[in-house]
Amino acid sequence: MSREPRSIGIFDSGIGGLTVVAEVARQLPNEEIVYFGDTARLPYGPKSTETVIQFAIQDSEFLLRQDVKMIVIACNTASAVALGELRDRYDVPIVGVIEPGALAAVSSTLNGKVGVIGTEGTIASHAYRESIRRLDSEIEIVEQSCPLFVPLAEEGWTDREVTLVVAHEYLAPLRDAGVDVVVLGCTHYPILKQTVQKVLGPAVKLIDSAEETARDVAQILAEFDMANDGGEKPVHRFFVSDVPHRFREQAERFLGAELPDVSVVTIDELTATGR
Repeated sequence: MSREPRSIGIFDSGIGGLTVVAEVARQLPNEEIVYFGDTARLPYGPKSTETVIQFAIQDSEFLLRQDVKMIVIACNTASAVALGELRDRYDVPIVGVIEPGALAAVSSTLNGKVGVIGTEGTIASHAYRESIRRLDSEIEIVEQSCPLFVPLAEEGWTDREVTLVVAHEYLAPLRDAGVDVVVLGCTHYPILKQTVQKVLGPAVKLIDSAEETARDVAQILAEFDMANDGGEKPVHRFFVSDVPHRFREQAERFLGAELPDVSVVTIDELTATGR
């Protein structure tokens, strides 16, 4: 039985990554998690590649100071542009959210038609498309940005008529293309999973990147004998770079549980250590 007690570090540009936290905690109930949400500098999507890489390095170094044994990039933008840089820079295993979702999509499609929904920045980066095509160049990919899904998820409007109307508008190209798999390419989107499924129909399989990333984390921990398979109940720790209005309410919605105490890390603290 493995007993590697160090924590799993997870960072995101905001609170969406808490869906990844919730899924890692569900699949790996013995693991302690340290989460950092860079809420003072969100969103990462519109920023330059150089800036996102710099932020990702600073976020990672903060987590490494918490003595984490691996890092999960729970941000699609940072996963797309900074994963390689972070893997080259640090010795701990580092996982992004794009590769696990892409692999699950390729493994799940029966008709070779895959849809990807995400923020404007993620869709513009074509990160999922490129990752999927590296695995199978014959798959037809339909990409669709759904910018209003983020504020709807943060408002908790999961069963409102307006959410259904917006979803019908955004998802029409995917239905028309006949995709049989759709990747939820934003960590906010699992909050709206039931609405997306209702619009697309039961025959379309949804790929939740949070679920797939958690499976990837479990596999890596097992492979490197780094899992914590026993001991006391883990105590998760949460850090942010700012506490926005209604943060706790929104965070508990994403986490699906009461949020423990949250500590604030100033930007000065982050930038003082970023290399």
